[in-house]
Amino acid sequence: MDTRRVKILATGKYMPKRKVTSEEIDRLLGVPEGWVYKKTDVSVRYFIDDETSSYMGAEAAKEAMKSAGLHPKDINCIVYASGTAEQPIPCTAALVQKALGPEWHGIPSFDINSTCLSFLAGLDVMSYLVEAGRYGKLLLVSAEIASTGLNWGDKESAALFGDGAAAVIVGKTEEGGGSRIIRTAFKTYANGARLSEIRGGGTRLHAGQFSELTREHYLFRMDGQAIFRMAYKLLPDFVSSLLAGAGMRMDDFRLVIPHQGSAMAMRLIRKKLGIREDQLMYITPDHGNTIAASIPMGLHEAIRRGRINRGDRILLLGTSAGLSLGGMILEY
Repeated sequence: MDTRRVKILATGKYMPKRKVTSEEIDRLLGVPEGWVYKKTDVSVRYFIDDETSSYMGAEAAKEAMKSAGLHPKDINCIVYASGTAEQPIPCTAALVQKALGPEWHGIPSFDINSTCLSFLAGLDVMSYLVEAGRYGKLLLVSAEIASTGLNWGDKESAALFGDGAAAVIVGKTEEGGGSRIIRTAFKTYANGARLSEIRGGGTRLHAGQFSELTREHYLFRMDGQAIFRMAYKLLPDFVSSLLAGAGMRMDDFRLVIPHQGSAMAMRLIRKKLGIREDQLMYITPDHGNTIAASIPMGLHEAIRRGRINRGDRILLLGTSAGLSLGGMILEY
């Protein structure tokens, strides 16, 4: 079974308090004015002030709940789908539940992590459980804090990322409704596993070795050019197979919502995949790359701006550390 009769009931979003312009990043990186905007197309991104991942996720969830007109008793599961955890233990979903308040206590809560594809992976896995009736309504939260792990010596990646959160409520499609997930695909090519990583903090480079480790072990490292070359080579066949399996062409989609990367990457991949400019939901300029939150943020903004309506067919698409590719076709 690939098609699942599930529906995105509502979305929510939270952006941190601190607004950071490209000119400020120019100064932080010690580069000529205009360099960051030219390289990334990001004019504004947001960094946390005193916020945590669980706080941001809870705020996005509250907005989604208000939009759906639901109460905590209506939600049967909380899944935190993100590439950055607030702490190793417990799972961040438990901390989101705590931030939401005591009326949420008792709801099963756990994490799903596929870095930048965490939201897609979470929606894919959990949709089967919603379809089967295991959970009636699901709260899926993606909150990301990139700013605390940026390596300011790695100018191109440090210039691109931002913080923020998005939340989506998923339920079973009502009788006679058209909303559904049509097809999903994921592939991982582990020869790219070392191209994007944070090496410290797990069981390999752990706290017991603290005296031997440096600050660099805990900072984000990315070979953006190598990742782009892999993705550029692999994505066309991946997308062709996904569309062929659903009997569709790119022109069949009202909107394509990708993981939000750099402007250059987006332009080249749009051309390579045959995505029309009017089909692309592009929020990088005023959000930056918000890791797994970028796709649900794009979805939230597409709904808010009236770029998609019920019944529209959309394509969610992205890459993540691993190197992994992911795509989902759905009727909103």
